[in-house]
Amino acid sequence: MSGNSGPGFARRPEHTITISPAGETVTIRFDGKEIARSSRARKLAEAGYPPVYYLPIEDVSTDVLEKTEHSTYCPFKGAASYWSLVASDGTRRENAVWGYETPYDEVLEIRDHVAFYASAVEAIETR
Repeated sequence: MSGNSGPGFARRPEHTITISPAGETVTIRFDGKEIARSSRARKLAEAGYPPVYYLPIEDVSTDVLEKTEHSTYCPFKGAASYWSLVASDGTRRENAVWGYETPYDEVLEIRDHVAFYASAVEAIETR
């Protein structure tokens, strides 16, 4: 650990975040094509929320991603950066992808990984 602990854990020690290998291949489809496939995805389960798949950024076709200025903050994970998805016809899904470029120590396993809003893509498939 680097001494960069999430302040949320100090205030709410009962809050749990579990990160584990997805154990499956995760495929993301957008604009009629596969834009990501990974057998190295991580599954993040956070108290009270549905699980989220985080894929290594290197397993994503970055030609459909465009970084935005949007950001959010989570006291358990840190500052999230966002990317829009850009279809071949120029259609955009704003802030459809997010990731924690410098996450807190407790969730370092999702550094260099991104997640997709299910409502912004055609499919998030596992098998």
